[in-house]
Amino acid sequence: MVEKKPLVAVVMGSESDREIAMRAVEVLESNSITYEVKVLSAHRNPKELERYISEAGADVFIAVAGLSAHLPGFIASRTEKPVIGVPVSSKLGGLDALLSIVQMPSGVPVACVGIDNARNAAFLAVRILKLSGY
Repeated sequence: MVEKKPLVAVVMGSESDREIAMRAVEVLESNSITYEVKVLSAHRNPKELERYISEAGADVFIAVAGLSAHLPGFIASRTEKPVIGVPVSSKLGGLDALLSIVQMPSGVPVACVGIDNARNAAFLAVRILKLSGY
């Protein structure tokens, strides 16, 4: 059996973000969107993350990150594909992560959804994919 390529890559900065990431997975599954889930930190394993970004066949990235939330910007700076950031509530109620994601420099666009709202990230990914006629 030939497996379909994942249309969405759900990447989380640490295993502690899995509960939030799985909310995106539920929406992707209910919309019959292929996906893969990875735990890769921009801080702890940047080379592995960079390799994954360059080799990933996904059309959209969902990056789930808390604290400094470097993950979405790291991904966006290394691909032309859409990146959707999901800030995670950890310290400061997630406000630190939210601000980190929305304050990307010019030329490094990252869409951002509400704190812990991975479901909306997946809904946005579905809409992006529909534009390309998935």
